[in-house]
Amino acid sequence: MPIFAYTAVTAKGRPDAGTVEAATAELAGEALLGRGVTPIEIRAAGRSFSIPSFGTLLTRFSPIRSRDLILFTKQLATMMRAGMPVLRMLTVLEEQTDNPRLRNVIHDISTRVQAGETLHGAFGRHRSVFPPLYVTMVNAGETSGALPAVLNRLIYILEHEERIRADVATACRYPLIVVAMLVMAFFVLLTFVIPKFAALFEQGNVILPLPTRICLALHHFLVSTWPLLLLATGGAIAGLRLVLKTPQGRYARDALVLRLPVFGSLIRRAVMSRFASIFAILQSSGVGILDTMVILRATLGNEAIGREFDRISDLLVEGQGIAGPLRSSRQFPAMVTNMIAIGEESGALDEMLREVAAHYDAEVEYATKGLSDALVPILTVGLAAVVLFFALAVFLPMWDLYKIVK
Repeated sequence: MPIFAYTAVTAKGRPDAGTVEAATAELAGEALLGRGVTPIEIRAAGRSFSIPSFGTLLTRFSPIRSRDLILFTKQLATMMRAGMPVLRMLTVLEEQTDNPRLRNVIHDISTRVQAGETLHGAFGRHRSVFPPLYVTMVNAGETSGALPAVLNRLIYILEHEERIRADVATACRYPLIVVAMLVMAFFVLLTFVIPKFAALFEQGNVILPLPTRICLALHHFLVSTWPLLLLATGGAIAGLRLVLKTPQGRYARDALVLRLPVFGSLIRRAVMSRFASIFAILQSSGVGILDTMVILRATLGNEAIGREFDRISDLLVEGQGIAGPLRSSRQFPAMVTNMIAIGEESGALDEMLREVAAHYDAEVEYATKGLSDALVPILTVGLAAVVLFFALAVFLPMWDLYKIVK
């Protein structure tokens, strides 16, 4: 996109100068007028080739969190309901946004809209920030002329997914921290503590018990093979990442996750909640059923369930309803398919889907609490077993050494 340097006068009569991106000088002038600045001179400015600063790199790679996107959408919906022009809204949002990367994204969107691109088309240029669901719903709102109402539904989806994600993360945080601490303690004891005690026991001619011999064997194995272990671990991680980039690898991972004893049920309920809430919003927003299947396929976040939508789309093209293909799949519970069937027959599919979403929201909340309650005793027993093992490895020889000295 060309860059134009300008000199201008602000609304308060103060001189102003800078650069603006636009397709033509005329569009650059319109952009300045949209900011409340009257241009005096606009000229083409060449791009300078320089090494980006640390601040520029930090801005380019700074993360855009879901709460930033939710706040941006809320502000956009509020200004649209107030009747502000699109370019003016984008200018205000660019000035008010604290996230530097999102500010650059909004600036690029504003420039593209000035050049005549649609709003959803400009959003679609930044797929890493705006997911396909977001772009599709903005497109539906622009087409129907009810963009503020569609944005309100989109805000509900974004907040709903953020709440589900936070609940699942909260349930997984405690066990992950405990397991990580156990692994760290295991390696520290094997590497530094047990060898020092073993040397003391050998000087006292103490016959080492089985736990101590196991610890020493593990210590010698780690000391002698740690370079190979690091290479093997790095290779395994790199290979796993390459496999997970393939559709078959993602399918195998997601299918395995759904079969896990405790976490699988929680993940399935979270996916069903997301499925029902997004499906309901898309139905009430006027998105076609085939487009809805494509969006659900891309946004559910589980390849094992997402693949079912390919088969469902084929059956929909043949003229079959939604409930029948869903009922033939093992991935969707009977409660979901029965509610959808009732919604199809009564003509209130979006209402039934909202009921399903509310049900699974409560299920996720209940399962999250149950998961925390179930994992606490399991982790406590595991921690006690590890502590007991190392205590026996250290204190049994000390007891034998004490008897010899006595």
